[in-house]
Amino acid sequence: MSQHSFPLSRTLLAGAAAGASLMLAGCANIAATPPGTPLAQVEARFGAPTLQCTDRQGRERAVWSQQPFGQHAWGATVDAQGRVGPIQPLLTDEHFQVLKQGVWTAEQVRCEFGPPAIIDTAGLPNVRQIVWSYRYKQDHVWNSLMYVFMGRDGAQVTKFHPGPDPMYDQDSQLPRM
Repeated sequence: MSQHSFPLSRTLLAGAAAGASLMLAGCANIAATPPGTPLAQVEARFGAPTLQCTDRQGRERAVWSQQPFGQHAWGATVDAQGRVGPIQPLLTDEHFQVLKQGVWTAEQVRCEFGPPAIIDTAGLPNVRQIVWSYRYKQDHVWNSLMYVFMGRDGAQVTKFHPGPDPMYDQDSQLPRM
């Protein structure tokens, strides 16, 4: 190890920790933003949305996400005057249930929940599907991933279910000797 790598690593870690705590502290209150607040005012306080898109009903939507490593995202509709509706948490067991309502395309899922933490494939070659994984707190407690299966072509949701998040698996974090 060079003489500069330890202080640099410490500096980077301290900066990352400070940035993460600021993001968590700031975003933890984003849901308390009163409906009707101008989007520009929300952006000035909490930063630009991770994603702006058109939702399934044709409305403008803004999503603030902590993916790929955080476990929270918030979203709101934005009216024609640029004012936000209620800002709601998106990565919850309750909210994932909207995926049961009709057919969801990949772009609609992205607009509803924000970008996934991981895009991967799962299954045997003849039934392989594209899977989007969202980090979240299952039952508001457990470090989990919500697996959203998008079919062989990645075009639309075929099923979804939660599972443990291997990022928090203690055994996988220990160095092997």
